[in-house]
Amino acid sequence: MNLKNIFLHATILVICFACGGAKKSDWQQQANGVWKYTIGEKSKINLLDAAGAVPNLARLDAGAATTFPLDKERIHITKSAHKIVIQLPLDDAEQIYGLGLQFKSVNRRGKTYHLKVDHYGGKDNGSTHAPVPFYLSSKGYGVLINSVSYMTVYVGSNVRLDSKSKPAVYNRNTDKNWEAQPQSDVVEIVIPDESAEVIVFNGETPLNAVRKYNLYQGGGVLPPKWGLGFTYRSHTRHTSDEVLAEVQEFEDNEFPLDFIGLEPGWMNMSYPSSYEWDEGRFPEPGKFVHTLLEQGVRTNLWMNPYIAPKAKLYEPMLPYAGTHLVWNGIVPDYTMDAARKIFLDFYTKNQLDIGVSGLKIDEVDGYDNWLWPDAATFPSGTSAEQMRQVYGLLMQKMAADLYHKSNQRTYGLVRASNAGAATLPFVLYNDYYDHRDFITALINSGFSGVLWTPEVRQSNTGEEWLRRMQSVCFSPMAMVNAWSSGTKPWSYPEVYEEVQQVAMLRMQLLPYIYSTFADYYFNGTPPVRPMQLVEGFGANEEIKAGKLDDTANPYNLAIRKDIKDQFMFGDNLLVAPVFTGETSRTVILPQGKWYDFYTGEYAGENEVIEIRTALATIPLFVKDGGIIPMIGPRLHAPKPGEQLALQVRHYGKEGGSFLLYDDDGETFDYEKGDYSLTELSADPQVGSKGNEKRVEGSVFGYGSVTWKFMTE
Repeated sequence: MNLKNIFLHATILVICFACGGAKKSDWQQQANGVWKYTIGEKSKINLLDAAGAVPNLARLDAGAATTFPLDKERIHITKSAHKIVIQLPLDDAEQIYGLGLQFKSVNRRGKTYHLKVDHYGGKDNGSTHAPVPFYLSSKGYGVLINSVSYMTVYVGSNVRLDSKSKPAVYNRNTDKNWEAQPQSDVVEIVIPDESAEVIVFNGETPLNAVRKYNLYQGGGVLPPKWGLGFTYRSHTRHTSDEVLAEVQEFEDNEFPLDFIGLEPGWMNMSYPSSYEWDEGRFPEPGKFVHTLLEQGVRTNLWMNPYIAPKAKLYEPMLPYAGTHLVWNGIVPDYTMDAARKIFLDFYTKNQLDIGVSGLKIDEVDGYDNWLWPDAATFPSGTSAEQMRQVYGLLMQKMAADLYHKSNQRTYGLVRASNAGAATLPFVLYNDYYDHRDFITALINSGFSGVLWTPEVRQSNTGEEWLRRMQSVCFSPMAMVNAWSSGTKPWSYPEVYEEVQQVAMLRMQLLPYIYSTFADYYFNGTPPVRPMQLVEGFGANEEIKAGKLDDTANPYNLAIRKDIKDQFMFGDNLLVAPVFTGETSRTVILPQGKWYDFYTGEYAGENEVIEIRTALATIPLFVKDGGIIPMIGPRLHAPKPGEQLALQVRHYGKEGGSFLLYDDDGETFDYEKGDYSLTELSADPQVGSKGNEKRVEGSVFGYGSVTWKFMTE
């Protein structure tokens, strides 16, 4: 066969794959509302496998049956040498969300993303700490590309020659309707690989689609109660005595504290790391950790995975190291059982067995000049690019499995994650520090099955310190990170009373927050919810379909914009953060009546409101019929067996209910059924009396229940 014939033969193979590559029969239903299409032979590693994700089929199959949400005739999948191209349809009015932890915007339509694990560089281009290849449609379906390769996603940002609905062509010289970004009817995904899985979820509403995506990973994580309290990360070079003195300062200043983080200085060498206690700063680590535990404070240790030549782990791990160093330390190949065992045995003996409660996994994200290069190779045969995409997942999974085996829940921090991580007990963070962008990232985390904390480090003014503290107290992890600054919650005395109040409010809301995470675990409902996931949030169907242009209505105009400064925390609380210098802000209230959290006063309904902001409080709103269970102010999260007085608040004029969850708060015994679900319900229209009804289980940490009706 001559060269011309070889070329023609290869071209025909590609064309034939394109013609037959997305047949209807190739979509295999995995569960109710979940379908998978497999391209090529299954890769030896993918995102879901790296995270250990096991679909919760019982929960997925429990809802009403749904049908495949996309027009299969408009799906085209082609494969040539080392490249897959996936084309999926977009309708005119459809909006797209997700694609990981982005910081600048919420709506993805019309943009291009290069999904790659990296230290965030200030641009929403897809290179980020969690470049999750899952997108959500406003039509109520989601798409996950289960591949460990870098990939490029064109979200309606390119117009194909063969499009059946090409945009109108305008002359820029003469027509004001000319657009720099013409409307496209396709999402195109380019993967430089031989295999991938395309998984489609139909929830019929955006929230239900996200729930199914999270349940396909196994459901969301249920942190320990202490993990949802308050955490403080101590200065990197503090000694054990200095840390203990800090903990006493928290007690003296009556500020809550549930776990304290030790930064790199706890090791006798870091960058690269030894994982060995520094005998000068921490001469008796077991006694130190035990003393903290007696005071109700857990210990969390910083680490990165790069092992120093002087470390005890170096020689045992050397056969399982990649070809390149990071900060002069070897990079273990944690896709290999032997490497995992070496690390876990060492960690168990030196940290877990003395009572350490968790990890902060740092520097598994980039930059290119710090992380191993794409030229690196690893003993398992996993490529450098693949290892980069999953390394954060592998580290999380190792730690999570170890603590699960010991029947102790953990909750920690990580700087790189990906699809599959919903079940893993880690919260993302980074070195970037823009308050507004932190809130946008918090909102975007709710689309992608990851958790994010807008941590507080330092501030230019007391006002900024307070505003940041208010935001972080309504996130998955309330944290001050003083590893470099040494700041304390009381470092800005002019606002300390207000800072203390919002931290105490966080502690009072623990029954509500814990139940919200239980909903994440059981049903896949993200604890931080973008407004686009709220039922009834949006224009009417005619406006959505483009049949009406009701721009005269402020609400319909507002919801068309990129809403990135307000969110739901659980079912009932709408959070509207305030930023430094603001004395007022707008809030977009979804359908139904909404009430002020603090006073119970009516705020509005299906409208845009302008509010004057008080320095002392973060604006919070509760929907009509909303129920918020609370406990009294306290310095530490409840312990197993502790009996607390519960106050249940009801807002508005309508009846409502809330499913209160409880268990021991520390172990995995809830997986065996040791928990309780209690329905809290009230209807002011039939009498000002609340009701509590046990739905399931017997573990209940509340000795008394009283009701408070906030709206008269």
